[in-house]
This record gives sequence, structure tokens and C-alpha cells, in this order.
Amino acid sequence: MTDASTARYPIPEKLNIAIFLLAFPATWGLLWTASHESLGWMLLAAWAFSLVNHLHFSLMHESVHGVFSENKARNDLFGTLSAPAFPTSFTLQKIAHLGHHRRNRTDEELYDYYLPNQSKALRNFQLYAGNLLGFYWLCIPVSNLIYLVAPWMYKSRRFIEGPARHLGFEPYIREIAQYSGLRIWSECMLALTYQVLLWWLLDLSWQGWLICYWAFALHWSALQYVDHAWSPRDVVDGAWNLKVSPVSRALALNYHYHLAHHRDPQAPWTQLPGLVKAEERQPTFWRIYFRLWGGTRPAPAMGAPSTLPPA
Repeated sequence: MTDASTARYPIPEKLNIAIFLLAFPATWGLLWTASHESLGWMLLAAWAFSLVNHLHFSLMHESVHGVFSENKARNDLFGTLSAPAFPTSFTLQKIAHLGHHRRNRTDEELYDYYLPNQSKALRNFQLYAGNLLGFYWLCIPVSNLIYLVAPWMYKSRRFIEGPARHLGFEPYIREIAQYSGLRIWSECMLALTYQVLLWWLLDLSWQGWLICYWAFALHWSALQYVDHAWSPRDVVDGAWNLKVSPVSRALALNYHYHLAHHRDPQAPWTQLPGLVKAEERQPTFWRIYFRLWGGTRPAPAMGAPSTLPPA
């Protein structure tokens, strides 16, 4: 966690709060439009929602790394309040994401390859369904609902070595089981309450809500591995600084500069552009995205360089 005495970069807390305050009414308006206007407006609103809702995730991501605010209490508060828009628990996201930084490109987190002891068909299912068709996002709110109604499952061997293992989430579930359940349960309830209130106050239709969140699921789920696929098998350097449109980059708060982030996780989003090395490869989002549709490949050894051919 960053604090005022140890921060190496200025943290743009006021800007973060302003974005937080603007992002919520923006997503509310898009959900309302998708629920109450014609099909054309519904599709346009869903597309915009897929980008704008990433602001909430990116602000939560800043909070996970302690760089939303120099004040820990405010940092965690805004992380907790951003999470329901995903929807998820801030604590669950923090456990999962910090675990990702430790496991990146290791055998425990490798979705573009399959290991000798793994089924290629299962790995392809995880890649296509999870990262490319949006089910990776779906697993998160579903896991929150499971925690609400049956938190004991997160300590169940059958659950950990069964569904969690087959879906590729076993390491995360094992870590979640070590934490106090009351905070996580409360945050899951906050996320559910927020979503229910949205439906009631905005009179949302299930079609409007679903198309918006599925558009977001497709965008978010793909990005979570496009920024790593075919990169070096290295815990720190196994990521890309992706070329995307200025609008996409702005609405993701520079999340696409993912290699810069992995090299310096304590750098706030405003500092990431200055940490990108101009001489290093910056493939486009779409180049890697379309290569992922070719399926998984045999995994090279840990430490192997990138397998992405030159452009």
C-alpha cells in the first residue's frame, strides 16, 4: 500500500474522485438508454457502456495498488464503492489481482498455452469461452453470488479441486479461503444491493441491462489476456504496452500500458505513459486479439521469449 510518506509518484486523488463522480451517472444514463430507447440506441449505448464502465474497474484497480489516494482509508473506500459497478467485491478483486502479479505467465496463469499434462480442448474452452466470449467476467459476479449464499464453499476441497480447478481459478480460491469472510460477504451484498437499486430506480429492462453488461464482458474479458498473450514467460515482463485508440486508452485510464504497470505497480495511471520505452514493441490490441482465436499452443519453458512474430 502506498502512503504519503513512501509514495514515489504524485497521486492524482482529486482527478480520480472527479472521474469517479462522473463515471456513475454516465453508466446510469447508458443503462437507461439501452432499456428505454429503440434498438439502434440500445446497441450504441451498449458499445459506449463497454468502454465507460471500464472507468470503474480502472479506479478499483488503482485502489488495489494503493494509488487512488495517499490516504489508506479513502483509498479503500473508493475501491469498495467502485466495485459494485463491475459488480464485485473490492477485497476479492484485490486478492485476485495481487495474486495475478505474483503468478503472471507461470504455469498457474497461462491461458494462451497448454502444458504437457493439460487437455488442449479444456484450455481452448477456457480461452474461447472465458477470454473471448466474455464468460471470464461472468464468473466473477457468479462467484460473488456463491459467496453470498454459500461462503463455506470457498473452503470446500470439492469446490476448490473441482469447478475452480477446471475453470482455472484454483489458486485464487485457495487464497480467498484464508481471509475473513465477513468483509467479503458485506462487499458482495453491497454489489448486489447496488445492482438491484439500479433496476428499481432506473426501471431497467433485462434486455437493456444484459446487452450493456455483455458488451462490457466481451471488452473486459478479452483485454485481461490480450495484454499478456504471446508475451515472454516472465512474471514481470510478461505483458504488453498495447496500441489502442486515444479514446479507449483514456476510458481505461492507461490500462493498456500494461507492461509499464507490471514493471512498476505503484505508479499511478497518470505516470504510465512516461514509463513506456519507445524502443520496445507495442503491438495493437486487435493483432493479439485475432491471434487468440487461433487457439492455445504448447507452452514454452518459463523464461522463454515472446512467441509473437514481428509485424
